[in-house]
This record gives sequence, structure tokens and C-alpha cells, in this order.
Amino acid sequence: MSSPAPALQPSPVPAAFARLGIHYGWVVAFVTFLTMLVTAGAVGTPGILIGPLQQEFGWSTSAISSAFAIRLVLFGFMGPFAAAFMNRFGVRRVAVVALSLIFAGVLGSFAMTQLWQLVLLWGFVVGFGTGLTAMVLGATVATRWFVARRGLVIGLLTASTATGQLVFLPLLAELTQTLGWRSALTVVLVLLGVAALIVLALMRDRPSDVGLAPFGAPAGTVPAAPAGPASLSAMLASPLLALRDAARTRIFWMLFGTFFVCGASTNGLVQTHFVSLCGDFGLAPVAAAGMLAVIGVFDFAGTVGSGWLSDRFDSRTLLFWYYGLRGLSLIYLPFTSFSFYELSVFAVFYGLDWVATVPPTVKLTADRFGERANLVFGWVFAGHQMGAAFAAWGAGFTRTAYDTYLPAFFFAGVLCVAAALAIIALREPRVPAPAAA
Repeated sequence: MSSPAPALQPSPVPAAFARLGIHYGWVVAFVTFLTMLVTAGAVGTPGILIGPLQQEFGWSTSAISSAFAIRLVLFGFMGPFAAAFMNRFGVRRVAVVALSLIFAGVLGSFAMTQLWQLVLLWGFVVGFGTGLTAMVLGATVATRWFVARRGLVIGLLTASTATGQLVFLPLLAELTQTLGWRSALTVVLVLLGVAALIVLALMRDRPSDVGLAPFGAPAGTVPAAPAGPASLSAMLASPLLALRDAARTRIFWMLFGTFFVCGASTNGLVQTHFVSLCGDFGLAPVAAAGMLAVIGVFDFAGTVGSGWLSDRFDSRTLLFWYYGLRGLSLIYLPFTSFSFYELSVFAVFYGLDWVATVPPTVKLTADRFGERANLVFGWVFAGHQMGAAFAAWGAGFTRTAYDTYLPAFFFAGVLCVAAALAIIALREPRVPAPAAA
């Protein structure tokens, strides 16, 4: 643990906010929220691209889903290395590089004509970019800049990820239907550019960079930044070493497995295939995207509330209810007639639980793994995205092979119920593991 350094004079911009009674940590949290919101919108865009790409290029649902599944895998597996990059190069630089990569991938889509180009641009380029701004970014900012209200901040930043994936979809779906999918991607490019400019102007890496203590820390001292890995090779090895040590514990595999189910029942399934599923039952893409927006609105409330609850209640109990209720909602959906009323009930019920699992999962990881928590959570999040990729591909295969998505939704619901039963058997960690030397 680094020893406190003497207090510094706050930099001009943070000092200006301080005169307004605003700690600069909230400014950084806002910039992070915006970055994750916009990049999450890019992650959610494939949900409205499947139909148009089929019509224009004749690609099958299975082939398109495979490209998007690669993006989801990279979105997850970049997490541990993104944490290492942030520790060495800083949050600001990593965020700008990530936004630039996503911008390049989306821009290249305007010229694609072959399936391999979709795989390259949306599978690898966008996958790498979004992976650098995954949930690890929010966890890193929350732990660096906040001592008090940390659970609330994690909830807010987590909500931005899921909400961004869903709230932009009605606008993008409307543009796709009226002007074509390239017009929708133009909006995504503009949002990415604006976010990059705001990051350059306002994002800072640590409170010590601007002469402040974290929000809620004792006034008068500024924690010094811990020394990073001595070399680039050590930096790249640090996530692997964290995985080696974490993989020896039962709690890691329990968190990894339940987060696999979380990804399979959210990003990979509903985010990617819900619009197409509703289309099979005669619901227009704009209306289906509107339902996803409702899910996003209720998700925001549910995830922020989960952050508040995770500071006050046993994380295992919260996760039991979250996974159990999500599973029941997914099992319910295939038995509906896909009427407006029944879909609205599903959207509200499911939306409150979309990523409410994240704050208690982060808390369990932090309690067990201490200062290595962001690296270990990166690997847990990789499990989330493996589940998402599995569901994105699996649902596409089901639709192609059996002409229906419904078995995939029912199976995801059963997995959620199994995860609920598994997590309740987990012992609550009481003593954090020693930090890395």
C-alpha cells in the first residue's frame, strides 16, 4: 500500500469545480459514463443490422451472428489487459485509443461488400475498441476516484453500459428503416467523435494528477499513484499472473460461471436477437427497438438501485434473486403471444434485472482479491462475454436450423435459474487475499 503524499494545490479546472461545490471525481465519473454510454451504443448497433445486411448482401443469420460473436469475445477478453493498459498508460489515453478504434471500424463498414470484411471490422476492430472501454473502465474509475459512494458510482457506470446498448436502438432502427443502415452508423460516428473530444478535455487518470484526494477520503492528503510494472512484458504478464492465482480459488470459478450465464442471457441473446425475434412475430423493427429502449430505461433504475443495495446487503442473496427473476422472465417470454401488453410486462420485469448483477459481482471480487480486483474482474467479465458470444452464435444457429429463436430464450432462462441456485451456495469471503507484490 502506498504511503500518502503531501497535499497538492488543485489544478485550475478541478479548482473551478470545487468552487461550485463539485469534487472533480464526479466530473471524471460523468466523462466515463458518457464514454461507456456511447461505446455501448456501438456494441448494441448489430441488433438492428442483421436484417438489412441479410437483404443487401444475402448473408445468413448464422454467418452474421458469428462475426458479432467474435466482437463479444474480444469485448470480454480485452478486459484484463485493458486494466493493465490503464495502470501503465492511464485511463485517458486508453479511452481515446478505444474510441478511435471503434470509429475506424464503424467508418470502414461503409465500404464493406464481403463477409470477411464484416468479421474484420465488427469482429476484431470494434471488438478490440469496445473491449478497452468495457466494465473494467468503470470499475477502475470508481475505485481510484471514490472512497465514499463507490457502490453508487459502480451502479451508475454499469447502467450506462446496458442503457447505451438499448436506448440508442429506436433512433438507429428508425434511421435504418427510413434512410438505410449507413445513415444509422453516421450517427454512431458523430457520437464517438464528440465523446473523444470530451475525454481529451476533461478526463484525468488519478486524483493525484490534479492535486486532490479521492471523494470521501480524509482531506489534506493525496494518495500517490502506485508504481506500475517495470516493463512492457511485465505489464502484459500481470493479467495472466492474476488469472493464475485466481484460478486456484473456488470463488473465481463461481463468479466466472455465473457471469457467463449473465452474458448469455443479456448481450448475446436479447441485445443481439430481440429485434429479429419480434420480427418473426410481425412486430416492426422500430417497435421492437422501442421495447429494448424500455428495457434500457428500467435497467438504469435497476442497476443504480443494485449499486445502492450492494453496499447494504449480502451480495450472494442479491445475485440469487437477480438471476432467479431474470430466468423466470426469459422462460415466460416464449409462452407469450408477443402482444404489446405481454412484451411490455417482459420489458419492465426483465429491464430492472438487465445488469443488476454487476455491482454485487464487483463487490464480491473486490472483497476477495483486494488490489488485484480490477485484473481479476477483467477475467470474470471475460466469462460474461464468452457467454454472450455463445448465445449470439447459438441463437443465430437455432434460427437458421429450426426457423425459430424460442428454444434459445427458454434455455437461457433455465441457465439463469441454475446460476441462482449455484451462487447461493457460495461462501461469503471475509478476508481479502494478499495483494500482488
